[in-house]
Amino acid sequence: MVFVYIIVSLVLGVAIGYLAHRYFVSDAIARSRESAERLLEDAKRQAETAKKEMLLEAKDEIFKMKAQAEEESNERRKELAALENRLMKREEALERRAEALDKREHQLSSMQGQVQKMEKDLQEAIAQERERLEALAGMTTEQARQVLLERIRQDVTHDAAMIIREAETRAREEAERKARNIVSIAIQRVAADHTAESTVSVVHIPSDDLKGRLIGREGRNIRAFEQLTGINLIIDDTPEAVILSSFDPVRREIGRVTLEGLIADGRIHPARIEEMFAKATALVEQQVRDAGEAAALEVGIPNLHADLVRTLGRLKFRTSYGQNVLKHSLEVAYLASVIASELGVDPKIAKRAGLLHDIGKAIDHEIEGPHATIGADLARRLGESPEVVHCIEAHHADVEPATVEAVIVQAADAVSASRPGARRETLESYIKRLEKLEKIAESHKGVEKSYAMQAGREIRVMVKPDEISDAESTVLAREIAKQIEEELQYPGQIKVMVIRESRAVEYAK
Repeated sequence: MVFVYIIVSLVLGVAIGYLAHRYFVSDAIARSRESAERLLEDAKRQAETAKKEMLLEAKDEIFKMKAQAEEESNERRKELAALENRLMKREEALERRAEALDKREHQLSSMQGQVQKMEKDLQEAIAQERERLEALAGMTTEQARQVLLERIRQDVTHDAAMIIREAETRAREEAERKARNIVSIAIQRVAADHTAESTVSVVHIPSDDLKGRLIGREGRNIRAFEQLTGINLIIDDTPEAVILSSFDPVRREIGRVTLEGLIADGRIHPARIEEMFAKATALVEQQVRDAGEAAALEVGIPNLHADLVRTLGRLKFRTSYGQNVLKHSLEVAYLASVIASELGVDPKIAKRAGLLHDIGKAIDHEIEGPHATIGADLARRLGESPEVVHCIEAHHADVEPATVEAVIVQAADAVSASRPGARRETLESYIKRLEKLEKIAESHKGVEKSYAMQAGREIRVMVKPDEISDAESTVLAREIAKQIEEELQYPGQIKVMVIRESRAVEYAK
């Protein structure tokens, strides 16, 4: 029974709660609906009011825009009327101008006919006058033109010669004063020894009987030697001596050391030749590295690339006109450094370029081209600065010098190569150079005779006085000097002296 009462109580509680909830919720919903309807009516009234206000404002704006448009339209009409008036006036002016131009054209046509007639009469008069002038002068118009051009050419040549002579005099005085001071200082500070070596190596042997052993049975020893070393072994009638010949100085030195080792050892056969060749190669390569390192250390340039040091050391066995190229490079480095210091430019670049300027000679037998270009390419490839590379490629004017350092290296190279006793050349090449020098001078018009003097350092040119004037002599000297610079290769400088003299001879009887 208790359970039944509980269930009944629960049912009654749920029913009462449901009825109460429904009553209160319905009442809230009704109140919310009334509030929403009131808000909606207020919103409608406000919207209507705003709509009316916006309509009024729009009407006012339209009225203003319409009035403004009418004003602009009236102004536009006035402007168009004024423009139309101006165009009409301009059209009238153009019509009047066209009428005037027609009248002027008619007048010009009439005057053109008159001018043509006058021009024809003038040409006839000029022709008649020219004929009278030619008859009076005794020459044609072309001959008179040639005479006039010749006089002008002589005047210009004389003026040019005077200007050249004056400029050369001033420049020579100033340049000689400065150059004499700088070069004297440089030469006083530098005293590098030179070793003049022959381009052909001669190896002395104890007796001529050894020549047969060097040749070997059926020439096997000499063939093995030449194949290994890559040089020619010349065995002739020269007493107690054999000659080694090769374009590669390092290879020739390796052959010399190999041959001297074989002669000292006494055992000469292909196997022993190979053994001595290997020892000589290692020895000479070490000498090359040592020579390159010593040269770089001597001038104070320790940070050279290893390949540059090795290539520089190869110059120890290279000679040019009897002058050792490595010693020459050291002297150029010293001279360039001193000259650069005197001129106030960077001596380090000049010294470095001076040491490396002839490095192309170490490999010029392997690569085609001038040694300056070969050396510049090698230095550029091994990381040298553009300034040093330019000095190397410009030291023989293969390219135009663009820096002061390049000109300094040129000057130092010329000083080192041209000083007395620095170089020597063969008699045949010496005679050919003198003959070429005289031939260049005698190829010019008006030259009577030329003489190469002072071992090719000076050439004296005798000219015909009736064909060459004093002013033209100056121009002729410059032309000969320029041709020598373009066609000849020579150390130092060559003095060109043009001599013009008139002689009158008479005999008293």
